[in-house]
Order: sequence, then C-alpha cells, then structure tokens
Amino acid sequence: MLYMPGVFGENLMDDLFGDFDYGWNSKPVQNKQSANLMRTDIKENDKAYEMAVELPGYKKEDVKLELNDGYLKISATHNDNKEEKDKEGRIIRRERYSGSMQRSFYVGDDFTPQDIEAKFEDGILKIDLPKKEVKQIEAPKYIEIK
Repeated sequence: MLYMPGVFGENLMDDLFGDFDYGWNSKPVQNKQSANLMRTDIKENDKAYEMAVELPGYKKEDVKLELNDGYLKISATHNDNKEEKDKEGRIIRRERYSGSMQRSFYVGDDFTPQDIEAKFEDGILKIDLPKKEVKQIEAPKYIEIK
C-alpha cells in the first residue's frame, strides 16, 4: 500500500485506498490533464493527410495555426464572461471561463504555409496537408582503399 501521493496528478486518497477494489475508486479514462487535449483524427488518402481537430466551444477567431521549423502548432484561446442581472440591475450571477491550449505536430521541413489548407466549422478545425514526394536516400558510395 502506498502512503505517498502519486505522480501525475493523483491525490493521496487515491493511493491510500488503491489496494482495495470497491468499484468507487476506479479512475475514469479521461483525467484532469487530458481534459484540455485537442482530440485529433488523422486520415490518409492518395493525395493528402486530413486532420480533424475537435475544439468545442471555440470560435474561428479563437484559433491560430502556425508553421515553424517543421512543426504545425495549433493554439486556441477562449475567454467567456457571462453575467446575469435582476430587474434593479444588481448582479445575481457572474460566471467566467478563460483558458488556452495548444498542440504541435511534426510535419517536416518541406511545407510552407501556402501548402496547408485549413477550415473551421462546427467546432472542428479541418487541416489538409498535401503529401510530398519522399526524397530517396542515396546509397552509400564506397571509396576504394589502396
């Protein structure tokens, strides 16, 4: 039985009761750290790779796509401020959400921003990366030693 807090965001009580299986201590598939990940599907066809990145609750203006040193970086920032007032103008409820996330994919040094097409629709960022011709690696040429 472990009495030290675990690594990776687990709490002490999870470790303390970890040896007992009561069913109520089972961990969900998605933990706190994975809640903000951009779920991404990547498909390959004859001409391109198609990426579909889920960004629910985000608008097109909240999302940025950047290509730098062979990495395609997707960034999303969201600020939401909701306020309800009663008839006299007093605030009865104020809720705020602010957050950002980013994810990078290595796509290689052969791409330029003009090669990549992106479209944001219904909370999904769709990215098309055209397939590039694979450069053949030359076979080594040996030099005769005399």
